[in-house]
Amino acid sequence: MTDLLSVAALLGAGLVGGVMFAVAISIAPALGVMTPGAYIHAHKLLGRNWDPAMPVIVLTSFALDVVLAVTAPTAAPTALFAAAAVALVGVSVVSHLCNVPINKRMRDVDPSAVPSDWDDPRPVWRRWHLLRTALAVLALALNASAVVAT
Repeated sequence: MTDLLSVAALLGAGLVGGVMFAVAISIAPALGVMTPGAYIHAHKLLGRNWDPAMPVIVLTSFALDVVLAVTAPTAAPTALFAAAAVALVGVSVVSHLCNVPINKRMRDVDPSAVPSDWDDPRPVWRRWHLLRTALAVLALALNASAVVAT
């Protein structure tokens, strides 16, 4: 059973890290060079399917890491799975407190009538995204290390 949970934890962390990495190196830079109207339109299209998929994957992966930390046979994998769980909580916290509020604000902006005093959120959004990307990739590395240490 532990092997199955370990594979699921690695898969979840890999999905989270991979999605975050892809957004960081491709989608965010592309959105960053668009006109405000084009950005808002694209943002609305891109954001439609992330919820609830990503929160479910992040939180399920967190739960798997907690179970694996509690049931690990020795201290090393216990610490590594626990640290991975903390990193995934970090992904969730940054997402919900920093990126998601910006996303919600953008949903209310009409891309064909962007106000002249529009406060461009892209630089701030990207900085928060890079933090959660680092946390997600860290969670993957910690999970892989824990599996090897088991």
